[in-house]
Amino acid sequence: MSRRQRTLKTAVEHEGVGLHSGESVRARILPAPPGTGIEFVRTDMEGAPSVTAHIRYQNHKDRRTRLLRDGAEVETIEHFLAACRALQVDNLRVELSGSEFPGADGSALPFCDLMNSAGMVDQKEDARIFVLQEPVYVRDEGALLVALPREKPGLSLRYVATFDEPGVESSSVSLDVTPESFVKEIAAARTFCLASEVEALQAAGMGKGATRDNTLVLGDEDTVMRMQDEPVRHKLLDLLGDLSLLGADIQADIIATASGHKTNAALVKQMLDLMQAEETGGLVQRESGMDIREILKMLPHRYPFLLIDRVIEVEGYQRATAIKNVTINEPYFQGHFPDVPLMPGVLQLEAMAQLAGMLLLRKLEYSGKLAVLWSMDKVKLRGGVTPGDQLRLEVETMRIKGETVQVRGKGSVAGRVVCEAVLMFTMIEA
Repeated sequence: MSRRQRTLKTAVEHEGVGLHSGESVRARILPAPPGTGIEFVRTDMEGAPSVTAHIRYQNHKDRRTRLLRDGAEVETIEHFLAACRALQVDNLRVELSGSEFPGADGSALPFCDLMNSAGMVDQKEDARIFVLQEPVYVRDEGALLVALPREKPGLSLRYVATFDEPGVESSSVSLDVTPESFVKEIAAARTFCLASEVEALQAAGMGKGATRDNTLVLGDEDTVMRMQDEPVRHKLLDLLGDLSLLGADIQADIIATASGHKTNAALVKQMLDLMQAEETGGLVQRESGMDIREILKMLPHRYPFLLIDRVIEVEGYQRATAIKNVTINEPYFQGHFPDVPLMPGVLQLEAMAQLAGMLLLRKLEYSGKLAVLWSMDKVKLRGGVTPGDQLRLEVETMRIKGETVQVRGKGSVAGRVVCEAVLMFTMIEA
């Protein structure tokens, strides 16, 4: 069941203390165009670098979710992301004055209230939905996370918790995720730690912003819970926030036992592999995709030098993904190792550059110009591409300064990276 993408009607602000850093941070949350995703912008850093909430930028750190892209780091974002996913808010620009998202009361409820106060509006493009077709699981020591196909639309979560702390009971909580059920049953659940962990966590420099109000201490007689099974409900909150890093609604039944951010991320990565395989094979079509006729309208290249067959998806002028179907009919196979046909590495890079050119030409101020490749850096050719392969190309804009643009590109075959490079372009008049 499809739905439209959503953003906020107006900008809102939130200021508070990071749960781990203890530093005061200001967040300004603004509406964003379709296809943006949840984009975090570090306004305290030179050039205001950004990182999008996606599993490709996930960078593990204990007891929190962290993203890292070209030096731009944001962390402890899982509570905010859970609120976004539950309320079906897809596109936001979040300006942060520091690296850690302000923790509020340790739950997601203040963020739900904040977005509801701003109001939400549907956008023109459909939201991306991933329908799980086969079981996947992650096992890591005592943690187990299982995702199963689900016939009816929607996402259901179940968390089974066993706490290794005297006097703290084990329990489980299930939830069919809707905006209403999340706000009623999960959003107010606060983060927690065990009483036996407090000293070690403090020694490791964590929890500097933790207080009795925003953090439950399990096994401490002075701890008062807001609701029954509050710690388990918070584990569901964290799980939903981490699942949002797929960048799509999920149709599945997910059961978690003793899992945390590390195993949550591992499951999302498996789902991303499955989703990309469906996109590459043409089983899933995106609204922003382009067929060969649309590609010919944008690129000046023609046979035998047009090296893109289909664009799977374009995200603004930030990212694009395309396919090159490699066949024995390619003219270069007649002379390039004809007995063991290999696609020349320079042509893999050329295909990557053509996709990058298409991406950049979507930017309004570059309309009517040409993207001329100026330099290549960090080039790696990691494996052969042969007839019958489907080369998946991905490019991402790293830096734009006037008429000069830096783009990172990667090519893969069946999930195996075969080439990558950082490309520099100069935009010139056509």
